[in-house]
Amino acid sequence: MIEFLVFDVDGCLTDGGITYSCDGSESKTFSVKDGLAIASWMRMGKKSAIITGRNSKIVARRAKELGITHLYQGVKNKQEVLEQILKEEGLSFEQVAAIGDDLNDYAMLKSVGLSFCPNDASEYIKKIVDVPLRTIGGKGAAREMIEYILQKDGNEEELLKLWQ
Repeated sequence: MIEFLVFDVDGCLTDGGITYSCDGSESKTFSVKDGLAIASWMRMGKKSAIITGRNSKIVARRAKELGITHLYQGVKNKQEVLEQILKEEGLSFEQVAAIGDDLNDYAMLKSVGLSFCPNDASEYIKKIVDVPLRTIGGKGAAREMIEYILQKDGNEEELLKLWQ
């Protein structure tokens, strides 16, 4: 059973675009559909992490809004960071599902119990994941992933009780 989710940001929780303004600030767009699913997962007593290769105050804000306490930015070796988290949490790789879209996610995706990628992921990633999603990054891919896991593990009723 999956107990822990890992999210890449650019290309998974966002569409991969980064907008820079003249003053040097950046913006990203997140899906509220993904946010509701992640927040629901957390309300069910499950845990999550964001492990991303870039650094962004926007990502820190989003993680805080969703209640994600495991936030790692500027990461070069995602699998190594995940291994550290799992030791802290007392979990195994088999209890983890992860979503990634590009080559810097490759090793991590190969190591987890259940791996996902958005529909617009790299072809190299699509070939190695367990579940290539129908949805593209930033447009509900994380929600599709969570709903898949809840159905697979038989936790749909628990999810729905949160909202009744």
